[in-house]
Amino acid sequence: MRKSKISKILMSVFALLLFMTVAPKVHAEKTYTIGTDVTYPPFEFANKDNKYVGIDVDLLKAIAKEEGFKVNIKALGFNAAVQSLQSNQIDGVIAGMSITPERLEKFDFSDPYYKTGVVMAVRQDSKIKGLSDLKGKKVALKTGTAAAAYAQSQQKKYGFKTVTFDDSDNMYNDVVNKNSVATFEDVPVMQYAIKTGTKLKIVTKPAESGNYGFAVMKGQNADLLKKFNHGLKVLKQNGEYKKITDRYLSTDKVNAEKKKSNEHTIGGLLHQNSGVLLKGLGQTLYLTVVGIIAATVFGVIFGLLGVLPNKFARGVSTTVIYIFRGLPLLVLALFIYNGIPSLTGTKIPAFIAGTITLMLNEGAYTAAFVKGGIESVDAGQMEAARSLGLPFGKAMSKVILPQGIKIMVPSFINQFIITLKDTSILSIIGILELTQTGKIIIARNLEGFKVWGIVALMYLIIITLLTWLSKYVEKKMNN
Repeated sequence: MRKSKISKILMSVFALLLFMTVAPKVHAEKTYTIGTDVTYPPFEFANKDNKYVGIDVDLLKAIAKEEGFKVNIKALGFNAAVQSLQSNQIDGVIAGMSITPERLEKFDFSDPYYKTGVVMAVRQDSKIKGLSDLKGKKVALKTGTAAAAYAQSQQKKYGFKTVTFDDSDNMYNDVVNKNSVATFEDVPVMQYAIKTGTKLKIVTKPAESGNYGFAVMKGQNADLLKKFNHGLKVLKQNGEYKKITDRYLSTDKVNAEKKKSNEHTIGGLLHQNSGVLLKGLGQTLYLTVVGIIAATVFGVIFGLLGVLPNKFARGVSTTVIYIFRGLPLLVLALFIYNGIPSLTGTKIPAFIAGTITLMLNEGAYTAAFVKGGIESVDAGQMEAARSLGLPFGKAMSKVILPQGIKIMVPSFINQFIITLKDTSILSIIGILELTQTGKIIIARNLEGFKVWGIVALMYLIIITLLTWLSKYVEKKMNN
C-alpha cells in the first residue's frame, strides 16, 4: 500500500517534470511582425468584415500554421512597409513585391510564390490601343511598384508623361476621370479591379514577366525565410496554394461576392462600415488629444523660454520654433518612425512616433503663439510689477500670464482643430486612424468618391463643433 502511494507520487513528479519540459516548447512559437500593403487586391485588402485577407495574407497565415510560428500582420502601405523593413521596425514584407536586381541588393527574397506581368489599362471608351499612342500624354502610376518601374523605362521611347499616386484607387480614378489616359499595373491586380467594377480595360499583353517574393533584410531572418520556403513548397504539394489563389482569382467567385454585397450604395457603405469608421474616428480623436496635450506642454515650455531675459534661452526657443515649424509634417513623421530606428536600431511604435511628430510640429506652433501672447501684453505691465518689488517669476505668473492666457485660449482651440486634421497625414506610418480606415474600405470596393465623402463629413462635423466651441470661449473671454 505504501509502495503504491510512493509510486503514485513518483509518477506525479515525473508527469510534472515532463509537463514543465514540454510546456515551454508549446508556448515558444516565435512571432514575426510582417508589413503589407493596404490597397492591393486581390493580394491584400480588408473584406466586408474589415479583416485583412487576400492571396498574400492567406498564404502567409497558412505557411505560419504549417511551420509553427505566428505572424503579426501590419497593414502599412507598400512604401511604408519597405521603409519599415529597412529601419528594422518589422521582420519581413509580403505585398505583391516583385523580385528585381535592385531589390536583391538590399533584401533577401523567398522562392517566388506568384508569377506576374505588367499590362496597360485605359478607359473603356478610349481609342488608345498601345504604348505608341501615348506620345505627349499623361499616364498614372503607383509609387514604388514594378509596374511603375516598367512604365518609366518606356517613357523616353514613347514620349509620355507620368503622375504618381500612393494607392491604386486614386491611380485608377485619375484615368477614369480623364486626367490621365492610361495606367500600368500587374496583371492579376488589374484583372481583379476590372472584375469588381473599375471602368477600365486592358489593351496590352503582359510585359516584364516577373515574380513576387517574400522579403527580409539582407543577411537577417534567414530562419524565417527558410520556414517560408518550406511552407510554400508543402502548400503547393498538398493543393492548399491553389485553393488560396482560386479563392481570389476565380471570376465566378468574385462576381458572386459582388452580387451579394450592397456596399456600393451610401446606405450599404454606412451599414457595413459604420463600426470600423467610428473606430477610426475614435483613434483620430485619441491621437489628437494625446498629441495636443504633449504639444501644449512642449509649446508652453519653449514659448516661455522665448520671453525670458536670457539670450541663450531666447535663442533656443527661436531655433526650436524655426526648425519644427519649417519641417513638413510628413517628412518629420517618416524621419521619426523610419529614420531614427535606422540609426539607433531601436524600434518606435507607430502611435508613439505619431505622438512625437505632433508634439514637435504642433508644439512649435503652440510655442510661437504662447510667446506672441505674452509679448502682446503691454511692456509697461512688467515694469509696473517690478517697480512694486515683485521678482520676475511672480510678475510673470501674477500679472503677465493671466492677461496673455486670455489672448492665447482661442489659439489653443484652433490648434486642436489643426492637430485633428494633421492626424490624417500619420496614416503614412500605418496608424489606423480615420483616413487610413477610408483607404482600407476603398481598397475593397473602389468607391473612392462615396467613402471619401463620408470621411470628409465626419471630419467636418467634429471640426464644426470645435469651431463653435472656439467662438463660444472667445466670446466669454471677451466679456
